[in-house]
Amino acid sequence: MSGIDIQTNTGLLDLFREQGALLEGHFLLSSGLHSPRYLQCARVLMDPAVATALGAVLADRLRPLLGEVTPTAVVAPAVGGVLVAHEVARALGCRGLFTERQDGRMTLRRGFALAEAEPLIVVEDVITTGGSTREVIEAVRARGARVLAVGSLVDRSGGAADVGVTRRSLLELEVPTYSPEACPLCADGSKPEKPGSRTSR
Repeated sequence: MSGIDIQTNTGLLDLFREQGALLEGHFLLSSGLHSPRYLQCARVLMDPAVATALGAVLADRLRPLLGEVTPTAVVAPAVGGVLVAHEVARALGCRGLFTERQDGRMTLRRGFALAEAEPLIVVEDVITTGGSTREVIEAVRARGARVLAVGSLVDRSGGAADVGVTRRSLLELEVPTYSPEACPLCADGSKPEKPGSRTSR
């Protein structure tokens, strides 16, 4: 990461390229959409120093959204968001939790608990449609918690994804996505690969 400015889109793209995390081809996203580009955050987060630095920058981007309220937890969907939650929580000095799917529904497990009206932040590695993020928000609100803001390392929607809560991302990209029926890559005879986790959508 030497010499790379992770505060800018250009620097973050350089970091992803350096780590082999910006993939080109034909990919099946967890949302069910197809895309010619894929950002594999796990390739970047595998370096603890980089993960900590990215978590700190994302925490800094989220702080202005919190007002006078101090979050007591950061929650993300497993698997892709677990390290993001851990590192943002480290920067904010609070708990890092994650949700998992049980019987098809996102839920808190492993003894994780939230207090009534507890203020928290929801984070992701990558947002495309915002589907997983909305599921996490629903899961924590069902426990009575209050979602202050949403953050992600990458916004693959170019700012279009609506999760119903104010959010910030480190890297914002407009990556083309297609329904399987309208995918030009499929029309050319290519078959999509699925390199990512179920929850990065």
